[in-house]
Amino acid sequence: MTDDRLTVTMRGLRKRFVGPDKTPFDAVSDVSLEVAAGTLTALVGPDGAGKTTLMRMMAGLLRPDDGELTVLGVDVRADPQAVQDRISYMPQRFGLYEDLSVQENLDLYADLHGVPHEVRRERFGRMLEMTDMARFTDRPAGKLSGGMKQKLGLACTLVRSPDLLLLDEPSVGVDPLSRRDLWKIIEQLIADEQLSVIVSTAYMDEAERCARIFILDQGRILDQGSPEELRLKAEGLTYAVEPADGTPARRLQARLIDAPDRIVDAVPRGGQVRFIRQPDRDEAALASLLPEGFAPRAAELEDAFMLKLRQHGDEAGHPATASAAAPAAVDGATADKPVIVVRDLVRTFGDFTAVASTSFDVARGEIFGLLGPNGAGKTTTFRMLCGLLPATSGHLEVAGRDLRTARAQARARIGYVSQKFALYGNLTVGENLQFFAGAYGLRGGAAKERIKAVAEQFDLDPAAASGILPVGYKQRLAMAAGLLHEPDILFLDEPTSGIDPLARRAFWRTITALAEAGVTIVVTTHFMEEAEYCDRIAIQDAGRMLALGSPAEVRRQAGSDAAIDMNAAFIAIVEAGRVDAREGVTA
Repeated sequence: MTDDRLTVTMRGLRKRFVGPDKTPFDAVSDVSLEVAAGTLTALVGPDGAGKTTLMRMMAGLLRPDDGELTVLGVDVRADPQAVQDRISYMPQRFGLYEDLSVQENLDLYADLHGVPHEVRRERFGRMLEMTDMARFTDRPAGKLSGGMKQKLGLACTLVRSPDLLLLDEPSVGVDPLSRRDLWKIIEQLIADEQLSVIVSTAYMDEAERCARIFILDQGRILDQGSPEELRLKAEGLTYAVEPADGTPARRLQARLIDAPDRIVDAVPRGGQVRFIRQPDRDEAALASLLPEGFAPRAAELEDAFMLKLRQHGDEAGHPATASAAAPAAVDGATADKPVIVVRDLVRTFGDFTAVASTSFDVARGEIFGLLGPNGAGKTTTFRMLCGLLPATSGHLEVAGRDLRTARAQARARIGYVSQKFALYGNLTVGENLQFFAGAYGLRGGAAKERIKAVAEQFDLDPAAASGILPVGYKQRLAMAAGLLHEPDILFLDEPTSGIDPLARRAFWRTITALAEAGVTIVVTTHFMEEAEYCDRIAIQDAGRMLALGSPAEVRRQAGSDAAIDMNAAFIAIVEAGRVDAREGVTA
């Protein structure tokens, strides 16, 4: 007999896989949980925690090896099709057909789900209204921005009205405005249709919207509860401190997370550093690490998440603390001369202007952030800076080279890590590094020496199989490959997209070390908290520069005091810029 109050019930659930090295491992191990009907539930945890495996088993796409799994009163092992007929599932890489229009994608998914034609008009109209895409029904899906693609994916998932909606990290790779729009749609569906929703997410602010949260790691449930119940478990351990004497917040943060015997976690936010002390250490133990004036603050859900993972002994996201070697001096670069100079940069594609008259400088050893909504022009700007795309007009100088006349020489001085770094999973770490050393022109003893150096710097085992590395270590390998030829400038294109807070901390600890050694960093990101690590940030939208300055200056421009949340500042600046654009106000 089933309980109608429950949407999902698991008892002792287990799923085993065999890795590339032929070693079996449990992706999900002895998981038991209950999900109440008509609620919004979150699965959170570091990469490799088992969230996607659980989702796929609930969707009837993977068969559990052991245990019981009931979804909507149906035994999934016995009748997966009966479950699939009543749910909708949006995986991380939802399969839009990019050559088809928005409407054609909706029609196709309606056909696949057998939605009657008499139902489609009302359902399509509702989905297009909720996603604000009624104006774009004739546009090919491949021409949509990242945020619009995610909204279309959600609309296609919901062409029928399901009893349960499964969303596997639906907001990965989209900007804060698009995330906000996605969650408005999800919450409206829950309110209007009493829909049950289970979502996995790397964003703690998204998890806070949920009635119940399950924290997973290494295939097991570490904790569960409401956001408030979990938050209280970190109460009394959380503090904030102002960096002294104008020290960048990231330097103080690095010092704190390098003391794991006293500090659980630390992160820059609003010009401060927020940190968690170890439960077995008192405030007196913190005095030697901190400037005077650190003060208690209210605990947040992310504090509880980080505390639980550290208590569980998760090492996958711990930073590599080896120092970085200083790069060679850039030709002609001095303390008062920038290594990147952009003047009146323009890039057009036919009648479309992707970047409009953009100007800025980047100094040696600076961390410079390029931010903007999906489709804002930041990726186009980024590709021009890397020498991958010529400018239509304007002046662009990188590493002392004019990209119009010396693009190859400039590209020899830069490293590049793309959002989807092309690791070869069937090669070892060492073999990957050998391949990329050859691609950068390193040979013989020089290649061997650099491979050894970066492997030590990033704490990588050359014999490890790349395909089964945790995501945090894959990120280290990507960085190591990009730094093999000791570039002066490192370009990072959304390097933390889709990775959890634990791995993001480790990544930025490495970036801080590189900047301290004199490497110039240019980074794009959709995580607004990461803007706090930058010396300066630029916010673009529709090809126009809306803001340029330090994080504190940008927060002030948003119309509030310097302590405003960077996520809120970003949204305020972009929305104000769009109002100005509609009213014909020039930036």
